[in-house]
Amino acid sequence: MTTMTDTSNAARFREFKMPDVGEGLTEAEILKWYVQPGDTVTDGQVVCEVETAKAAVELPIPFDGVVHELRFPEGTTVDVGQVIIAVDVAPGSGDPVAEVPEAAPAPEAAPAEAASEAPKGRQPVLVGYGVAESSTKRRARKGAETAPPAAAPAAVQAELNGQGTAAIPDARPLAKPPVRKLAKDLGIDLATVTPTGVGGVITREDVHAAATPSEPVAPSAPSEAPVVVEAEVPAQQGARETRIPVKGVRKAIAQAMVGSAFTAPHVTEFVTVDVTRTMKLVAELKEDKDMAGVRVNPLLIIAKALLVAIKRNPGVNAVWDEANQEIVQKHYVNLGIAAATPRGLIVPNIKDAHDQTLPQLAASLGELVATARDGKTSPAAMAGGTVTITNVGVFGVDTGTPILNPGESAILAVGAIKLQPWVHKGKVKPRQVTTLALSFDHRLIDGELGSKFLADIAAILEQPKRLITWA
Repeated sequence: MTTMTDTSNAARFREFKMPDVGEGLTEAEILKWYVQPGDTVTDGQVVCEVETAKAAVELPIPFDGVVHELRFPEGTTVDVGQVIIAVDVAPGSGDPVAEVPEAAPAPEAAPAEAASEAPKGRQPVLVGYGVAESSTKRRARKGAETAPPAAAPAAVQAELNGQGTAAIPDARPLAKPPVRKLAKDLGIDLATVTPTGVGGVITREDVHAAATPSEPVAPSAPSEAPVVVEAEVPAQQGARETRIPVKGVRKAIAQAMVGSAFTAPHVTEFVTVDVTRTMKLVAELKEDKDMAGVRVNPLLIIAKALLVAIKRNPGVNAVWDEANQEIVQKHYVNLGIAAATPRGLIVPNIKDAHDQTLPQLAASLGELVATARDGKTSPAAMAGGTVTITNVGVFGVDTGTPILNPGESAILAVGAIKLQPWVHKGKVKPRQVTTLALSFDHRLIDGELGSKFLADIAAILEQPKRLITWA
């Protein structure tokens, strides 16, 4: 393609660049194109679906026109700031082939070339605020007018700054969410860390090096959980093994779980409880006209029981702030529900669940699960959780030792509800029984608080009338 020479035609073709759909993310994979060259698009129309380390997100185009070119095929991982689609906003006014700008450099292009493709202001996107002006990698702070190219090598940046670090004035250090969490936990300012990753990205090893610069950095400890893979790939006939790349949401899940397991000291307690009365309540609520139109199941009562138990034990609803050496007490409950999706296990949360009535909570649970199964959960829906429920019972599992969702201090695992022999009123009778497992951060939740909290949940499920007397 040739470069435009007529400035009168410069406004005819507009380019849409990969936005930052989640604060601080550096790349996204194009999962699916919804348009093809020649298709007419309108402002706000979704043109593609992309997957970041947080979620799958649909991207709307911010202008009208006719699609001229898709710069990347499906399955390609694209850096934030690279052009992904070119649109003719004035079709019929000339020869499009002679007027379209040259394609953006490929992902492996040199940093200086990538920096030349900086977006012209923030792009309107579905989630987040888009990429900042003057950089394809970093989002400049408000008020910043000029800054060195963020994608320049660390050595060049250090020379520009006149110091030994690669920090850039008025720019946010480039790092993925798990690395930011690690730096926060270790009390490390990312602006003082020298990046060694591709394109100036700060890695986990860089943070560890900043924390203990005199000692060699050990590789990250492996997770004890099974390796999570992206998708099943048919094995070639006769092959003894298949390698599947781990990326996107599932890669982020693995990193977050390793970070959580090796940062917070986990303690898990168990209790087996007779939930026969809870199951009777569920059956009655299904027939109640006030619950018409919403799904009623045991998880609804368990969620409500947890909310009541938090009210009685508010210290559970808190988080450890390593950087400031503080316990941050939350006076609201954003209730996370672990949901299995085709892209892996995600934990969206119900905002301000503590303020919801039982019918409202039922509606919120139903919407949350449906959105997750459709793969439409946004990064915002997964941010800010305070406590989580994971229902392993749906798989027929009795219990487990769940790992804390990063940024939270307690997670409740609910096992399968089964008919079992149970001593009831002095006699052995068949009763509906389940096992609950509570994992908590022992830095701020001691054994007494964790035990009381778990015991309260069990007591409510055994006698659901306590939802009223304890509320």
